[in-house]
Amino acid sequence: MASSKNVQNTHIAGQLRQLHGALLDIVSVMNRPQRDEALIQTAGIRLDRALFPLLVGIGRLGPIGVVDLADRVGRDYTTVSRQVGKLETLGLIQRQESPADRRVREAVVTAEGKQMLEALDTARERIGGAIFQTWAEQDLDDLVRLLRKFADAIAGP
Repeated sequence: MASSKNVQNTHIAGQLRQLHGALLDIVSVMNRPQRDEALIQTAGIRLDRALFPLLVGIGRLGPIGVVDLADRVGRDYTTVSRQVGKLETLGLIQRQESPADRRVREAVVTAEGKQMLEALDTARERIGGAIFQTWAEQDLDDLVRLLRKFADAIAGP
């Protein structure tokens, strides 16, 4: 008699293929420049599309060092450093000394940057509202709960 463990492994393998495909589809859509442009336009803000994910990352993860930010967005450190400098010039972020390591300068969002992020969040809610409009409330709750669980699991301890 075959063990149920093999059935489980077979089931997981099939589900992982489908999950991977769905994640590739999501990442593909999320990485399209047109998506960022649409969000920026819906928010009614003026921001270079290349700076957008950095401002959001600093807002969600900050204070954060440039090396860590570059790693998270998958860009070269020198490019991210230059772009963070532009965000600082625009008054959207400021850099401060890290309390943990004085050699590291961390980026944090300024009050003006927070206002811009709030406009982006409002726009994201409008766009997301249209996407999830026909979903049952429980389905959306399950999606959020399970995505958080998955994100925590792949991030590791």
